[in-house]
Order: sequence, then structure tokens, then C-alpha cells
Amino acid sequence: MATMNLRSEDQLNKYDNKHIMSLSSSVSKIRKFEVPCIVSSFHMSLDKSGRLWVSDNEGFIIQTDLQGNRLKKIPAGVGYPGFHTVSEEEDLIFTVKDKTVINKVTVDDTISQFFIKTGDWKPVSIYSSHINGDLLVGMLKDRETKITRYSKTGKEIQNIKKDKDGQNMYSEPHYITENINGDICVSDYDKKAVVVVNKSGQHRFSYRGQKARIWPAGICTDVLSHILVCDSMSNTVHLLSQDGQFLSLLLTPQQAITNPRSVCVDDENNFYVGQWNTNTVTVFKYLQ
Repeated sequence: MATMNLRSEDQLNKYDNKHIMSLSSSVSKIRKFEVPCIVSSFHMSLDKSGRLWVSDNEGFIIQTDLQGNRLKKIPAGVGYPGFHTVSEEEDLIFTVKDKTVINKVTVDDTISQFFIKTGDWKPVSIYSSHINGDLLVGMLKDRETKITRYSKTGKEIQNIKKDKDGQNMYSEPHYITENINGDICVSDYDKKAVVVVNKSGQHRFSYRGQKARIWPAGICTDVLSHILVCDSMSNTVHLLSQDGQFLSLLLTPQQAITNPRSVCVDDENNFYVGQWNTNTVTVFKYLQ
């Protein structure tokens, strides 16, 4: 486990204990709550203190507790889908649509509007690594796309653009996350695929769905290295192994979730689903 460079004893215990977890035979709803001041749950970021940041694309990022009580409201302008993340220090880091900067709000509410300047590239998705604090950013420029890795202080240290055949790796990387083995997992709207590369930027696999093509949106990973990705087209969440093998659909019509747009997993191994057309967040248990 030392190679993972996890920075807290709680995290180390969580990953050391992963072998005792397994998939439940069924998915059960635990609770649901409404997030004030938004019209849909476009994207969610959960911090290690159990507070949830939720945004739509209409101008604000809202922090709530897990009962839906508003704690903070950050004006962020109109954003892209996966445009915020929470660092290990519990700072909120976010982008603004059509702006070439990444902003930061520290836990004491100090705002840094130009934390990282991205030149000609427009950041559209962002994720703070739980392994080393790096920032992974999906970027667009004209017809070009890339994933850029920044250090937690904002130094550019890696760019991922092409596969081994020289083809563009990405087209619209609107949601991004990282697995515990360092793989970078991206929901690509235009490719209609989950594109996964290793930490060196080498393509591992692309997942395009089962009987029908997936329309990938929010994406996250869990303690067992599963990949959870929303499929807005079929109103479900796909569960994949770390190697891209389809394992199950976590939502069925009985759960009555339509247009799932965002997903995240908490330290108790519950997953949260936000929807396009409502400010309700629903919490499910799927591991035991």
C-alpha cells in the first residue's frame, strides 16, 4: 500500500479493509434530500467531512450537509458539467464556462480567482486526486482536447492527448475521476464512451455500453476500484470493474430515477445520484 502515497490513516484503513466488502445482492435506497437554490444536480463533489457540493449549470455551487441543509453558496458563473472538485484540504476548486482559469475557494472562504491560468485551453472538467493531490483537468481548444495534470500548487506536469496510433484520445471530456490504482477515467460525451488510461497516459480501455451505446455523464470510483458511470439515455448507473468489465446496472425502473447526471460515493460505500430535471439527490447502498 505504500506506493499509493495515501495521506491519512483513515484513508489507509479504508483501502486496507476493502477485501471485506462485496456487492450486495440488491441495491437499496437509504434516503433522499433536496438541494436548495439549484434546479438540477448537474455535478456533485463530496468532501471527507461528509459535506456535499452540488451544482447545476446556472450559476451557483451549493454546499449542503447530508440532509440537504444549505451551508454555503458560491457564485461561479455558468459552468460545464463536471466543473468542480474538492481537494484533500477541503478547498473547492472549480472552472467557469469559456474562461481559461481555474478558481479556488479555501475552507475559510478565501477566494483565489486565478489559481491556475490555462492559456488558450478552456477547462471543462476537474478532479482532485485522493492519491497525491494532483489536479486532473479535461480541456478544450478549438478542435483539440486533452487531459492535463497539475500539481496541487498549480504546476503543469503532464498532458494526455493522443493514443499510441496518434489518434485523439478524447473529444468531449466533460466528467473525470481517478481510480485507486491511478487510472484516469473520463466520460466523453462525443465518443459516447468511458475512456480509461493509466497514470502514464496509455490507453487501457474504452467502455461503450452493453446492448445500446452508453450516454456517459457523471463518473466516480469506489474502494473496490469499481467505476460507476451515469447513463442518461437509459436512466441507470453502470458498474464496471477496474478493467472495464461490465458488472451490473445499479438502478432499475423500480428506483424511478430519470436522467441521472451525477454520481459520487461516500466513505460508508453508499452512492449518491443527482438528476438532470430535479434538485433531489438520492442515496443508495450497493456494497456490503
